[in-house]
Amino acid sequence: MASDQHEIRERVKQLLEKPGNGNCADCGAADPEWASYTLGVFMCLSCSGLHKNIAQISKVKSVLLDPWSSSEAEFMESVGNNAAKAKYEKIVPAFYYTPTHKDCTLLREQWIRAKYERKEFQCVKRQEPYSAGYREGFLWKRGRDNGQFLSRKFILSEREGVLKYFNKHDAREPKAILKINTVNATFQPTKIGVNNGLQITYLKDNSTRNIFIYQEDGKEMVDWFNAIRAARYHYLEVAFPGASKSELLQKLTRNYIKEGYMEKTGPKHTEGFKKRWFTMDDRRLMYFKDPLDAYARGEVFIGSRENSYIVLPGFSSNIQGYHWQFGITIVTPDRKFLCACETEEDQKDWIAAFQTVINRPMQPQEYAVEAYFKHKP
Repeated sequence: MASDQHEIRERVKQLLEKPGNGNCADCGAADPEWASYTLGVFMCLSCSGLHKNIAQISKVKSVLLDPWSSSEAEFMESVGNNAAKAKYEKIVPAFYYTPTHKDCTLLREQWIRAKYERKEFQCVKRQEPYSAGYREGFLWKRGRDNGQFLSRKFILSEREGVLKYFNKHDAREPKAILKINTVNATFQPTKIGVNNGLQITYLKDNSTRNIFIYQEDGKEMVDWFNAIRAARYHYLEVAFPGASKSELLQKLTRNYIKEGYMEKTGPKHTEGFKKRWFTMDDRRLMYFKDPLDAYARGEVFIGSRENSYIVLPGFSSNIQGYHWQFGITIVTPDRKFLCACETEEDQKDWIAAFQTVINRPMQPQEYAVEAYFKHKP
């Protein structure tokens, strides 16, 4: 009996060598060691935990440790990740965000539920919450001044090209109108302090404005996120008619390149260094007094090496007033910006983040942004 069990487990284990089975069916992580023996897919440990939330549909086992029956092994052989993908991801909209192993739990759980529980990608009608071009509802929004979350009505309209919200439920005029062409959305549960927390940024007079929202229902939040992506996708299709689909998809939403605390000094390099929260958002380096501030205290444009932007470790010997010992000097065509990191590891990570931006050639539209920063009062 033990030898039979060993033989069956080896059969299942060998299936990991088949095309498609070498990565998690849901997040793409390499070398999955778990499987759903009711869906016929192989997955990573993290996603197996999320499958346990849909136990009525998906029963999971360890490929290496749990006992397997011959009928379960045969079912795994008959399905596998590629066949399951063809079924459960048959009609995923181009704009829909498909999470990776690096993404937050909310995105990965709702992706799994959308595929297997709600079967959203087998029937277009089930995609209406984020593909209809219009969405409205109530979300908890963090107050700019008091930090309290209050219920606010939000409306997303592709036709108008805006996302807007209202301070009062019966208000006729919106409190703010966010133009879709500058909107970005990124899940920030740890930073915001709520599981389904979403940070939305937009440009107001070419300066970045943050709003922080959440909803208790995880599906609702992910639907809002994908509705924003859909609106941006359709806007970009019109704005950049010659762009390829892959080029457009890269522009829908973006995670920040890096965030964290550093110390900074002023333009004369004689002021004392102050601790600030920094966010590297594409080519915009912003700093805030608090991570959840609505507006940045300052923004710096980071161009490319060809345009005389460089980043160097350390400071010149005459610089004083910093508490953290690991310095970074950002050189732009106009001036030098000095920052200090608490640890050497932080310094290396920030320099690597700056290098990814500086090593990338500037796009034509980015020269207009650079020009604005140069003439900003």
